[in-house]
Amino acid sequence: MNPLKSITGTIVSGIILSIIIIFVMGRGGAVNPLEFWVWVHVLVGITWIGLLYYFNFVQVPAQAVATADSDGPGPAAIGKYVAPRALLWFRWAAVATWITGALALEAMHTGDGSGFVAAFTFQQGYQVIGMGAWLGTIMLFNVWVLIWPNQKKVLGLVEASDAEKAKAKTIALMASRTNTLLSIPMILGMTGHMHGMPF
Repeated sequence: MNPLKSITGTIVSGIILSIIIIFVMGRGGAVNPLEFWVWVHVLVGITWIGLLYYFNFVQVPAQAVATADSDGPGPAAIGKYVAPRALLWFRWAAVATWITGALALEAMHTGDGSGFVAAFTFQQGYQVIGMGAWLGTIMLFNVWVLIWPNQKKVLGLVEASDAEKAKAKTIALMASRTNTLLSIPMILGMTGHMHGMPF
């Protein structure tokens, strides 16, 4: 009965609480598509970037320690049980983040034409968010073209020789580190559009 005993119950409860808050604190009763898409974009974006940071700050260093520990379970414990699930959430959260970001760009555009085009072509008033959108697009490319295909080799989900696995590990790591680097100015682009640059 306790919704906190499952992840589905927890998420559904969070959505229900959000709906209650919308009705209690909402102002005009009119639909606000910009806030809806930005809200969903931030939720799935936190999932994506949170997992990116988990991989870089927690999992990769933990696998190195597990490999060196002759008495421990070894890196297979992470590689077999944790990494495939985390990568599933990671890659689909990346897609959801990009799509909801594109929808938010459309919803924020008040003039003629497309907010998506305005951002990606750095039109007046869309330069900062456009920079963030381009960095997010590069990061999405890295997830699906560099990280995921190479992680499948590393994790043994597809056939690969030891040499191919070693090369795949390096490519996936460097693409993941690149995304970590790009995430910092990308988040600046997202927040700076509405709040201005720090300086």
